Amino acid sequence: MITRIRLRAGVCVLLATLAAGLGTALPAAAGEPPSALTPKVELVLDVSGSMRTRDIDGQSRMSAAKQAFNDVLDAVPEEVQLGIRTLGADYPGDDRKVGCKDTRQLYPVGPLDRTEAKTAVATLAPTGWTPIGPALLGAADDLEGGEATRRIVLITDGEDTCGPLDPCEVARDIAARGIHLVIDTLGLVPNAKIRQQLTCIAEATGGTYTAVQHADELSGRVKQLVDRAAEPTVTPVATEGAGSCEAAPQLRDGLYTDRQETGKHRWYRVDVLPGQELRASVSVSADRAVREDYGILLRAVTVHGREIVRGAEAGTGRTDAISTGLRYPKAELDGVDGDVKPAAETVCLQLGNSFSTPASVKTTPGMPVELTIDLVDGPDEASDVAAFGLGRGWWLLGLMVLTGLIAGLLFGWISRWRIAVWRTN
Repeated sequence: MITRIRLRAGVCVLLATLAAGLGTALPAAAGEPPSALTPKVELVLDVSGSMRTRDIDGQSRMSAAKQAFNDVLDAVPEEVQLGIRTLGADYPGDDRKVGCKDTRQLYPVGPLDRTEAKTAVATLAPTGWTPIGPALLGAADDLEGGEATRRIVLITDGEDTCGPLDPCEVARDIAARGIHLVIDTLGLVPNAKIRQQLTCIAEATGGTYTAVQHADELSGRVKQLVDRAAEPTVTPVATEGAGSCEAAPQLRDGLYTDRQETGKHRWYRVDVLPGQELRASVSVSADRAVREDYGILLRAVTVHGREIVRGAEAGTGRTDAISTGLRYPKAELDGVDGDVKPAAETVCLQLGNSFSTPASVKTTPGMPVELTIDLVDGPDEASDVAAFGLGRGWWLLGLMVLTGLIAGLLFGWISRWRIAVWRTN
């Protein structure tokens, strides 16, 4: 009897403890703030007067944008924090100074209440100016904090009307902050000048430009960009190359970003162990007007200045980014005791470019650089190492030579045989 009473008491205490634990844990989980790794997106919508124009599937640009927003809000992934900012939505007057400050956050960046966000969008009416630059600055501030993907999606039908604050320069300044914020632009008017400005804004931050002329295209593209923010991505690490190998930063495996001025060199250092292969690649984006005929050079040299290997690429103005890379396998050490840790070799990577710009183009901040460093196990066979640019293609070259030789011999023998037969007959 006493044993049963004790058993009942023990079960009650256990249940009470579990109930108390759940009671305290659930509210904490419900009220837990979003993680620093939660992706953030802000949709920036142009609500200037020109959005009244009826040229998208028989409806106004504003109506098409609202329809697209409703479709997007229904499909936003749960893990994405979304906000909405407008430009040109409030001031209908002619005062340029006031009109160029007309941008505000319509819905704060955070967990999405779809009904509340749709209600806010429904109240919008085409009104005023087109302050794209100030709106981008405001959106960048809205997305501050956290370490995950941050993306601005700009939807507009016209050029910025608030110069001299050039929105392309604003995008470059945002990129120079090193916060890894991407700006994607969507243009509702197929105009060459508008396309040039929106392309410049997007490319300054590694984003994309899309021209849309139908409502379903607009909603589909915005959905795609919001979904892309939810995809896991590798966040580049901001670094700053030096003017010499001695002062260069030490890099490990990973993706790095930097800035490089035209005609200048940047140096980085990587330690390579025996038996490892260094694979380095670099891309430089021409995010401003540059003269035709340019190139980049990536060299691996020893700390004493002896060149090990190089990669180079040239362009003629037909592309906005140029890339090159190199491989350096370091051989295993023979006769080394397994308990002795071999010393690493310090390899200096030198990045140079031959870009040049007209005198009217700013050279600072420098052009965006993306550098990838991979340290992998070295090749087991000599054929795995690229030699004279052929690598594994040597066997194919040998096979072609042998095939040509055999074909030549056969052709010569058949020709002589035919001539002999002809003479006999």
